[in-house]
Amino acid sequence: MAEPITVLIVDDHNMVREGIQAFLSVQPDLRVVGEAASGEEAVRLVQEHVPDVVLMDLLMPGMNGIEATRAIKKVSPKTHVVILTSSHEDEHILSALRAGALSYTLKDIRSADVIEIVRKAAQGEAILHPRIAARVIQEVREAKRAIPPAFAELTQRELDVLRLIADGRTNTEIAEALILSEKTVKGHVSNILSKLHMGDRTQAAVFAWQRGFMERE
Repeated sequence: MAEPITVLIVDDHNMVREGIQAFLSVQPDLRVVGEAASGEEAVRLVQEHVPDVVLMDLLMPGMNGIEATRAIKKVSPKTHVVILTSSHEDEHILSALRAGALSYTLKDIRSADVIEIVRKAAQGEAILHPRIAARVIQEVREAKRAIPPAFAELTQRELDVLRLIADGRTNTEIAEALILSEKTVKGHVSNILSKLHMGDRTQAAVFAWQRGFMERE
């Protein structure tokens, strides 16, 4: 039988912690290893128990959930943090995700959904509440209006070549598409890798997709 998923509950309200503890503890594959009423206590308990998943509230006195998430990821990178909060402010959403939170959901979801999110988090799968996902998508779209700073050193021709590399084109296909010689294309590829500090074209392609370059109009 597989080891149970260990969970730490972090919320400054006793009733909330007790409620979450109640429905998680009856799941045979989940085990609550502790409860924390503050960010400071959460970090201490993570160091002690190294849980698989932390259910983290954001709005707490002292060290808030964002600061706690950042500290937890430093002391236990393997621990996945799931934000479970009533806050859907843009600044909280993005700050929490940047701090290292894997998932972000709101307290209006069902207990069954919380259980499923914990199980997915233990496998490294991220879940965003629909309202949160919409905010994140909007932010990503706005960030794509300009060329990301990571590509600022590339010339327009190098950007064209990078776009085709990320599209899976070979040097021959790139040469045909841009009406260039293959030797010239190889030179552009070399310059791109050098400027982006990448070892090969596959890394450059993945980087382009990750930074949203490929979805710009």
